[in-house]
Amino acid sequence: MKNIGLITIGQAPRQDVAPILEKYLEGKAGLVQSGVLDGFTAEQVKEYYSPAPGEYVLTTRMTDGSAAVISRERIQSVLQGKIDAMEAAGIRTILLACTGVFPGLHTSVAHLIEPDRIIPPVVQAMLDGRRLGLIGPLPEQEDAMIEKFAGAGARLPFAAASPYTGTEADFRAAAERLKDRADVIVLDCMGYVEQHRQWAASAGVPAVLSNALMGKLVAEMV
Repeated sequence: MKNIGLITIGQAPRQDVAPILEKYLEGKAGLVQSGVLDGFTAEQVKEYYSPAPGEYVLTTRMTDGSAAVISRERIQSVLQGKIDAMEAAGIRTILLACTGVFPGLHTSVAHLIEPDRIIPPVVQAMLDGRRLGLIGPLPEQEDAMIEKFAGAGARLPFAAASPYTGTEADFRAAAERLKDRADVIVLDCMGYVEQHRQWAASAGVPAVLSNALMGKLVAEMV
């Protein structure tokens, strides 16, 4: 059985996300996991990778289930190193377990699958004139997420609910804020799970789970 590399910007293994992907892979491929923050303590993550003003903000999960807020710019070289290591180990399909935008990532021969390049055009193709709403982990991610889905200067309804610290009440409140302005909601983070999708759909608006969408697409490629 072939292996697919799964690289999280947090710590591996991702016991929340991996089962969703494995469900769709159905034994056709195994997952080899690696994390950008592997081996770091929470204090070290704050010291080395906390965002400075103006940097692209991301949030992710540590192995103990806690959340970490990090800077794309500060992890970029480490992330590329994780990709290089997987490729050197012979893995030829690598999935980035993050929906953030990472300009400049590259491989030599492996196929690098970046969700930010796939999810927005797939969602736009599915909308067929319906209105899109977004739920993302952090309020400060709003502008970057809207730009990714709709372009610079555009506006889309957005609400924040973290997959790592958010409660059922947070997700239901986010859904309520979007329900009159959106016909479809995308949960734009690979950390959301089916329970989050159900809470987000509680207001009667269909909700799309990013990692499930990626799992279905990747499964068709192996």
